[in-house]
Amino acid sequence: MNSEKIPGLYIHIPFCISKCHYCDFYSSTYVSAVPNFLNAVFKEMEMYRNRFDVFDTLYIGGGTPSLLSPKQLKDILTSVQKNFGLMADSEVTVETNPADLDQSPLESMRQMGINRINIGIQSFDEKVLGFLGRRHSAKQALSAIEASRKAGFENIGVDLIYGVPGQEMDSWLDTLKRAVAFSPEHLSCYQLTLGAETPLGIRYQAEEFLMPGEELQYEFFIKTSEFLEDAGYIHYEVSNFARGMQYASRHNQKYWDHSPYLGLGPSAHSFQSNRRWRNHRSLDQYLVAVNAGNLPVEETETLTMEQLRLEAVYLGLRTKRGVNFEDFKNRYQYDLFTEKREMLNRLLEEGFISIQDGRLSPTQAGLAVADSLALI
Repeated sequence: MNSEKIPGLYIHIPFCISKCHYCDFYSSTYVSAVPNFLNAVFKEMEMYRNRFDVFDTLYIGGGTPSLLSPKQLKDILTSVQKNFGLMADSEVTVETNPADLDQSPLESMRQMGINRINIGIQSFDEKVLGFLGRRHSAKQALSAIEASRKAGFENIGVDLIYGVPGQEMDSWLDTLKRAVAFSPEHLSCYQLTLGAETPLGIRYQAEEFLMPGEELQYEFFIKTSEFLEDAGYIHYEVSNFARGMQYASRHNQKYWDHSPYLGLGPSAHSFQSNRRWRNHRSLDQYLVAVNAGNLPVEETETLTMEQLRLEAVYLGLRTKRGVNFEDFKNRYQYDLFTEKREMLNRLLEEGFISIQDGRLSPTQAGLAVADSLALI
């Protein structure tokens, strides 16, 4: 099904110096295990050499990839090229923590071919940073963006979080203003969600604080969208904004249009044709499997055409691009426009979607409730 689409490669670096209070991604603070982990990742690449060929995006995420040394990052890139290959115009992204971004490692990253850097700032408000358990300060966040520019990065992404308990709208808009002042090419603005087993999730269940209500969450979402669009950004996906579509994350778009992708490292997900699989969410189990010569896969799912179709609607309605009716019909053997005409007309009247030139797209109000829209 996806033979015409070039796959993307994701490598999960499962290490953090300290865990943020809200984070539900898999990571470990045992950074002494980094060398063993990297050796295992290189072995995992070799196992997939015959199933995947060349990639046009590489995303090194985590965890905290920026705690790796420049040599370790270079070794990862060398191994990718050795086992698969990267196309000449590939997008190569590394996630970073502002506390790690001195000029020297940034320049090393740029020189080795990393052309996109994603900085996990989350906020410029010290009180919010403390509540979230971030290990950087607002001052470090500001200097991280400046240092990235000086190092020659022309594609900088900034991650921010809103909807934090006690967060004032003025504080959030001030964070947006500070971020936009640097003209980053990409902004990801995530609403705070709490996993049940995270420190903040446990505190929330103990009723130590309240989360913002639905109306306030909606207000945060709409004001974020309006502010950034007024500043010249395109709201191209529920949580993502780009200063021109050439700066939209090429890698993340693969997740939203059923392109193939390979995920390496603990807890990483992969997708190819109609198969999805996930690696062990445990560094120890991952290492045992790989060192025994086995793929570290914990769970595999084969998707039916109906499941693929439902996912395509769900993912498509999270993006400004939406769903092209003709392409959808050809790919999933389903006439969405005819079969769901009554529901589509109702959503059209309520202002949640637009239908133009054979394409179904969410409006700004629709993006705010994208998960519900997918129930069509």
